[in-house]
Amino acid sequence: MSGTAEIYDAVLDPGKIDLLRSWVRHQSWFNGDAERLEQVTAYRFVDPAGEVGMESFLLSDGANTFHVPVTYRGAELEGAAESLLGTTEHSILGRRWVYDATADPVYCAEVRRVISHRDTAADHLQVEDGTVTPSPVNIRGGGDGLARGADALQVIRVLSEENDAEAERPLIGSPGTLSGTWQDADGSHTAVLVVVG
Repeated sequence: MSGTAEIYDAVLDPGKIDLLRSWVRHQSWFNGDAERLEQVTAYRFVDPAGEVGMESFLLSDGANTFHVPVTYRGAELEGAAESLLGTTEHSILGRRWVYDATADPVYCAEVRRVISHRDTAADHLQVEDGTVTPSPVNIRGGGDGLARGADALQVIRVLSEENDAEAERPLIGSPGTLSGTWQDADGSHTAVLVVVG
């Protein structure tokens, strides 16, 4: 397991979904209705140094499910201005800079580690009462396989549950992939979320 992510009962201004809606509407991969986007669920990884928050959102506009990983930092990430979603005021931690996680070396290193070690997402620790709950998304790394030493990290933005060996997409759970299973009102869903290689 990837450790335990600390979750605060905090107020954010602006809120996460507002930042996400504002950012995704300008992304080339987004072909939906940003105003209809709602959070389906999210999963987290933990920075070994304890400095960078990492949260990956699954959002739906009613037609498609989108995968949007972000990082939260207490200061600007040098050289990543184009990947900044914006800033938010966290009622406990103060100002947080929110980045597209694909531009953050801490996120990229942790995703590669989770895939390589066939690891999972972090559990959630509610800081105020000490309650620990498992990740709402069952994350699993597929191992190194052919991706060992590969540099390219591709976050799948528009999720597909198709798992056809003839299709031009990686199989769920295959080497070099990060896959996830989650529940919503329509039942259980599984998709590839990240590919290395």
